Amino acid sequence: MSAAGKKQKAGAELAGMSKKKLKSADEILAKVKALALRVKAEPEVQKTLRDLNLPHACREVVDKDADAVLDEVEAAVLLVAASVLRGEGFTYTLPSRAKGNQLYVPELDRIVLKDSQSHRAFANTATCRKAVITTRILQLVHELCTKRIHVTKRDLFYTDVKLFEDQGNSDAILDDLACMLGCTRSSLHVVASEKGVVVGRLTFREDGDLIDCRRMGVGGKAIPPNIDKVDSIASDALFILLVEKDAAFMRLAEDRFYNTYPCIIITAKGQPDVATRLFLKKLKQTLRIPVLALVDSDPYGLKILSVYMKGSMNMSYDSSNLTTPDIKWLGVRPSDLDRFNIPQQCRLPMTDEDIKTGKKLLEEEFVRANPEWVKELEIMVASKVKAEIQALSSFGFQYLSHQYLPLKLQEGDWI
Repeated sequence: MSAAGKKQKAGAELAGMSKKKLKSADEILAKVKALALRVKAEPEVQKTLRDLNLPHACREVVDKDADAVLDEVEAAVLLVAASVLRGEGFTYTLPSRAKGNQLYVPELDRIVLKDSQSHRAFANTATCRKAVITTRILQLVHELCTKRIHVTKRDLFYTDVKLFEDQGNSDAILDDLACMLGCTRSSLHVVASEKGVVVGRLTFREDGDLIDCRRMGVGGKAIPPNIDKVDSIASDALFILLVEKDAAFMRLAEDRFYNTYPCIIITAKGQPDVATRLFLKKLKQTLRIPVLALVDSDPYGLKILSVYMKGSMNMSYDSSNLTTPDIKWLGVRPSDLDRFNIPQQCRLPMTDEDIKTGKKLLEEEFVRANPEWVKELEIMVASKVKAEIQALSSFGFQYLSHQYLPLKLQEGDWI
């Protein structure tokens, strides 16, 4: 028999074996229902930084209305003016967002920002340009809050392209200002363009309009950039399925996976944006149902999952609003590759950079705090093999929705 024939036979045997293992939908969902009950039984009030006696002072931000942000902007400018009048020069004092100023807090299971500060002086050649950009963005934020309008980060960049040069420069300063003013980035009336999408057993109102996510087609409903305009959230879903990639999302949406297994499916199409992270947290807090994650079996899939759960270093100042702790890693895990007999040609060799990233993740405190995560990462690094969610398509295009996920749910195989 040829290699292709052997592969086809092995795939057919595995598919047949999987079908025999699958029970009825109610039996498949039994362990998910038990998990959902445990989540609902958890206390609604979560620990905050104030409840902990940490050795370091830490900084967190809160949502502020337009008037409060205007007051903060004007107070910041007055402090700079006072500095000039004292003969100390034109200088901004901002919280440092450097890696050394980040702290993982196990009790909160997220990254927070310590209270160290940095200075941005106009008279210093190293910080002169940043001081000018800071002043310009403060002016623009003041205008937006005065007019009560919102713009995208891209709009903001195009107000002064010659000064900003690259959108990364204006985006970074925007985060600095949110941290300095003590407010969330959305409070500055600057939002990211729509990126994430949602589909499934969910209805909500967006600025008064009723949205039914079961009637949004294969593409799903774009997650609104202004999460504060989302209310009246209702759902009969048992869980939220967080998917890393758009391709897997479309497969599940087209197969109407949420009709057989009541769920809400969300994707940010790769690296999570702020709106998707805020939306996920709002759903979890409102509905009080578990979140299960489906990501690639590679270091970057786990990094993406960690951003949802623990926060990113870039926005650690807002981790209390952006993180959704206790997301369960459903798949695709390194141990799944052999367990589900993923063909060798669908497994990819890890690059040196992949291995380096995997080893760095093993050193992270939030990874070491979960022995099962450590075990999976060690398998990945030792085997030097990775795989994408799409590797499951080697058994058939609908294997993900008809076999793999139902089996994982039936066995309660999440960590």
